[in-house]
Amino acid sequence: MKLVTFSTGSAQHVGVVDPDAGVVHDVSALLPAGASVLDVIEGWAELGPALERDAAAQPRHALDSVRLHAPIPVPRRDIFCVGKNYRDHVVEFGRSGYDQPDRSEALPEYPVVFSKATTSVNGPFDDIEPHTDVTSELDYEAELGVIIGRGGRGISRADAYDHVWGYTIINDFTARDLQRKHKQWLIGKSLDTHAPMGPYAVSADEIDDVTSLQVQSVVNGEPRQSAPVKDLIFDIPELIATLSAGITLRPGDLIATGTPAGVGIGFDPPRFMVSGDVVEVSITGLGSQRNRIA
Repeated sequence: MKLVTFSTGSAQHVGVVDPDAGVVHDVSALLPAGASVLDVIEGWAELGPALERDAAAQPRHALDSVRLHAPIPVPRRDIFCVGKNYRDHVVEFGRSGYDQPDRSEALPEYPVVFSKATTSVNGPFDDIEPHTDVTSELDYEAELGVIIGRGGRGISRADAYDHVWGYTIINDFTARDLQRKHKQWLIGKSLDTHAPMGPYAVSADEIDDVTSLQVQSVVNGEPRQSAPVKDLIFDIPELIATLSAGITLRPGDLIATGTPAGVGIGFDPPRFMVSGDVVEVSITGLGSQRNRIA
């Protein structure tokens, strides 16, 4: 099932999308009053079957007539993000000089985890703020986002996928100069609007093999990134096991799993984004997002 948060006016609604038919069904009547996609994920055992059975009978809108927001516009807590998780990206990042503390091209021994503020979340087709008062080095990072469905602590690799509700697209947009200046990643990763998400939250049952999904980005019509999820250094079960070893994961938690090679700092000289540029990110089966730098 593909869930969305959408609006036709000022109010946001939960919808179930049929991309092939180009329609979104407003399923508000099937949910508790005021329920969000986050609430649906948390109550999936009860609400999922009702949506599966009755969504197609609910009021429909043409998909191109509504505004799609991030499927989870306000996560309950910061997004868990993983850096340096594709081999070729480790190399380009090390060579760029933006890594800390040195230009190491060595593969990490353990997942490199940081967070991205909830206020950075942006819609899949909304403009990205350039924040020219604090940064001049904007970069894109196409990533698979994992959505936790069943929380827990001490989750094993073997049980990890039992805790995955589904997947979405996240562009881990980054202010590289702030990333380097502060010698940590939170500020450079968390500027407002710098986490385009969606367009859909796709339940895991729609994805036969998540490792076969292709993560891609295009900038101003030029292909930049392309790699399958199977190329992750630390796979999804490893990330869930690592995070949950001492941190309780909760329904709706988001894990951005890392970006392939081909980001702006991978070029010599770096190719940073400026106002008017357009970045498109797509992942097999999860749709595509398109954002312009304001």
